[in-house]
Amino acid sequence: MSFQAYLDAVETKTGRTPRDLVQAAQDQGFGPGSKATPVATWLKETYGIGHGHAMAMVHVITKGEHIGDKHVGSTGTHRDSSNTLWLDGKDSRPADW
Repeated sequence: MSFQAYLDAVETKTGRTPRDLVQAAQDQGFGPGSKATPVATWLKETYGIGHGHAMAMVHVITKGEHIGDKHVGSTGTHRDSSNTLWLDGKDSRPADW
């Protein structure tokens, strides 16, 4: 599953876009520099998402929308088409993203 697919699944499960969840996390005092465990615990308890999906959101909350180039353009299971994640909702993502 690609990183973007994890975020899309979080949106499907919670009904909230990744950007909405980043804002909710900021409202809780989480952001850059936050430790992963408290953020993940909050996401799991508040939104009922699993650990892997919570950790994908932890990355976005604490490190932003950019990911490493390791899987970009690869043919593996975890491939992504871009090193920038789309946070504004899967239905609004441009077809050429």
